Amino acid sequence: MRHGASPDWTLFPTVDNTSPMSDKDNNKSKPQATREDRLKAALKANMAKRKAQARRRAADNNEKE
Repeated sequence: MRHGASPDWTLFPTVDNTSPMSDKDNNKSKPQATREDRLKAALKANMAKRKAQARRRAADNNEKE
């Protein structure tokens, strides 16, 4: 590279990298889940999993008796 020449990545500093089909516009229309909503969903899934485990264990214990 010559002295004073700009690196390749600065050759086109005004190029806009957005496209008409960008996801940025789509995200604005969907409400994003808050942290509290995500925690509620995780807790609900965890409780369902624990209840299923308890039911299986109870069924296994009843079969062994």
